[in-house]
Amino acid sequence: MTAHISTVTMNPSWRDFWALTKPRVVAMLMVTALVGMVLAPHEWLGVWQYTAAIVGLWAGMASAAVINQWVDQHYDAVMARTQGRPLVQGKVTAAMALGWAGLLAAVSMILLSVWVNPLTAWLTALGMVGYAGIYTRYLKRATPQNIVIGGLSGALPPLLGWAAVTGQMSAEAWLLVLLIFVWTPPHFWALAIHRRDEYAEAGIPMLPVTHGIALTKTLVWYYTILLLVVSLLPYLIGMMGPVYLLAAVVFGLGFMREAWKLRFQPTEGQAMKTFGFSIVYLLGVFGALLLDRVISVLLA
Repeated sequence: MTAHISTVTMNPSWRDFWALTKPRVVAMLMVTALVGMVLAPHEWLGVWQYTAAIVGLWAGMASAAVINQWVDQHYDAVMARTQGRPLVQGKVTAAMALGWAGLLAAVSMILLSVWVNPLTAWLTALGMVGYAGIYTRYLKRATPQNIVIGGLSGALPPLLGWAAVTGQMSAEAWLLVLLIFVWTPPHFWALAIHRRDEYAEAGIPMLPVTHGIALTKTLVWYYTILLLVVSLLPYLIGMMGPVYLLAAVVFGLGFMREAWKLRFQPTEGQAMKTFGFSIVYLLGVFGALLLDRVISVLLA
């Protein structure tokens, strides 16, 4: 692996530090955390408590994202998708990045421990360690099942949101975690198929690199079937209503359709189309969870 990281460090702007937090990824995770908050049965809290929970959860996720870029900077320099990141470009030094990550982590732990509840603080810390430490530092380079095993940390936000307003973990919250956990492999593997050569050059054992694109496409297809089954569970246990059920089926079949085309009718760019729809799927299903709950409250 050959990589070049710029050593010319400019005066970093707030945009550079903001880019280190992977704002789009963290925003998507925060959507799932907010849905967890809304779905959790609880008495109304003070505005400051909700604010502390939202800021605290965001800061924890953002801290993990910064550490991820700090650990991966040499690999990021090899891959076209990540060569524009601030650490690779030398806009932010490694020390600055670590300091920024530490500040975010401290803000997260203080807000969640003092103004939310200890359970949420500990779960957030566990997620940070799982993503930035176990996944990024070890699993990502140790096994082609990295995204399956490490996906649990990225699936925790709904549970964090739930715990933030209830101080408890419930089976319903873990079901939301399971939904994201099963969604994660077909989401990332579709991208990995498209970026297969870059992962190979970087020496990262993603599944398309170690076991081939054909097997990866097959597993993406199988996972979308499993995902549709899992997505029906919130309705089957009486947690959600018909609005959610309709959306889960429509988006689930849409994801399966893209995965089917990727596996059996491949065309140029289909891997990225599948990856793109996976994001639409997640936002659509979690949006439906929220909409279904709002409608049920209005009709009560």
